[in-house]
Parts: sequence; structure tokens; C-alpha cells
Amino acid sequence: MSAKTVTIYTTTLGPQMNNKQALGAIGLDIGGTKIAGGVVLWPSGELVGRTIIATKPTRGGGSVLEDTLELARRLNAFARAQGIDIAGIGAGVAELVDCDGNVTSSCTIQWRDIPVRDRLSEIALAHVESDVRAAAVGEALFGAGRGVGLFAYVTVGTGISSCLMQDGQPLKGARGNAITLSSSPLSTVCIHCGAKLRPVLEEFASGPAIAKRFAESKRRNNERMETCEEVFRAASNGDQEASKILVSAGEALGVSVAFLVNVTDPELIVVGGGLGVAGGVYWDAFERSCREHIFAVNSRGLPIVPAKLGVDAGLVGAGAVVFAQQHRGRANYTYETS
Repeated sequence: MSAKTVTIYTTTLGPQMNNKQALGAIGLDIGGTKIAGGVVLWPSGELVGRTIIATKPTRGGGSVLEDTLELARRLNAFARAQGIDIAGIGAGVAELVDCDGNVTSSCTIQWRDIPVRDRLSEIALAHVESDVRAAAVGEALFGAGRGVGLFAYVTVGTGISSCLMQDGQPLKGARGNAITLSSSPLSTVCIHCGAKLRPVLEEFASGPAIAKRFAESKRRNNERMETCEEVFRAASNGDQEASKILVSAGEALGVSVAFLVNVTDPELIVVGGGLGVAGGVYWDAFERSCREHIFAVNSRGLPIVPAKLGVDAGLVGAGAVVFAQQHRGRANYTYETS
């Protein structure tokens, strides 16, 4: 495996496994920065054998796939050693995925037209889903969306996307593309100077965008900042430029999520992803801006909460997709959330 460092540890999300609970699924959360894997136990949602490796997508889709397959094999062997019966593999991918589980974009990971599901199925029956839908499923089954009839899940990290969940079912759209919240430009013209503007939320409010903006602001002073975490750290230490960037990014995110509320009218907004659960001035600015831009007065007080499963929502949800698929047979599945 190309990614040499593999760290395995256990995260408990529910009751500890016992002799009566030996059914599980391998969950894989495949993002632009890291690939997280683990075994999700059914029906508790307990996560064991959690493993993280670096994605390193610039190596090409083939190398990333080989690392993913090796990780799945390791987890399969781990499960067997623990006496866990593996029902299948669920993979949440940070790309567009159609209703039949085919990866249809290659924005970060070059898997378009690559038979990812077939290759994973050489290890165990596999299902491929977009990462945001997998995370939304995780929150519907085990997290903040459990028992909620209609909620919107928003993930904010390397990218920004969303999924509407209704009665435990993710709205996929006709082609599986109903996740795009922030990747298209919001074209407009400045009313003061006439300049054509094409702002893209993901290039302003995502983790990499925040890090880039702060690095550019500090380059004038020969300072170097490379990660979004460093920007949060700088803000907490009183750096006004860092705080300003985080506030402006949070406000921009709030505008888009408010638009999502205006057109879908959910009961609840759940925000996940590494940046989405980071809190601080980013979250405060986001929530304030979101409520300010919601049109209907009786919608402005809707709950806006961080993902209960935190950064593991996509990983747990990927595993849960396996069990749901077994009962429903196709990607437009429905879950029991009560």
C-alpha cells in the first residue's frame, strides 16, 4: 500500500459489542485529504477498528483505489479476527455518484469511469455513495437527524455540499447530483462599478480556501500558514486577520445555507465535516448570517446543530448504507429512523 502509515484504534458510538451483535459492515469515507475506514456494527452504530490514511489524490485514481482496496482488506481481516460477520462494504466518495453507484465526476479523485464498486466487491459486496449522502444517512440513523422527518445535512471541509433527508431517505435527484451547494459561480454585476463578479462559495469558505486566504494575507509579512487549523489557532490567539477571514467565510456559508432553507423548508439543519464542527467565530458568524437571510419569519428559529457523529458521520453512514441496501435493493433507499 502506498500510504504507509496506518493508525488503528476504536471509537465507541453505542453499546459495546457482545456475543449477540456480530454483524457489521466496512465503512470507507474517501475524501480529498484522507481516507477513513472502520467496521460499523449493526444495529448499534458502534465503530471499531477506525483507520486513517492519506489520500494523496495527485498520484492518480489508480493509486488511490489500490490504497482503498488494501485498507478494505485490512478491515475485513480485522473483522474476521474479531468474529464479526461482514455484510458488505459501503464507500462514501467526495465526488458525484449516480443512482446506480457509479462515480461521475473527477474533481478531486480521478475515479470517473473506473469500476470502483466492482473492485471493492472482489473483497465483499460493495455499495458506492457520495460522501455527503452517506454522512446524512449516518446522522439520520444514529445522530442529530434521528427521528426527524425532514432535515438538511451540510458538510464543510475540503469541499462544501449538502443533502436533503426526508423520512430517512436522501434526495438524490434524477442523476445523483442533488448535492452541489457551493461549486458553481453565483454570477452577478457590481451595481457600483459594473464589474462582472463570479464568486464561488467553495473558493471562499471551505477549509483550503480559508487557509489560502490567510496565507496570502500573511505573505506580506513573510509568515507562512498552510492549514485551516492554523487559522483557527491564530484566531483563538487574538490574530485579527484570522478572525476576519473566518467571520467572512462563515457569513458566506450562512447565505447559501439560508437559500437552502428558503427552497426546501427543513425542520432542522445539521452541519458536519471537519470545518463544520469546528465551532468558534466561524460557526457563530455562519449561524447568525444564516438566520438573517432566511425569508420566512417562522423558519428563522429552526434548530441549526453540529453533526452528533462529528467527523465520523460519513464513515458510520457509509457502513449503514450496506444494511439499507440489503433491504431496499437500489440506491434510492428508505430508512427506519424511529
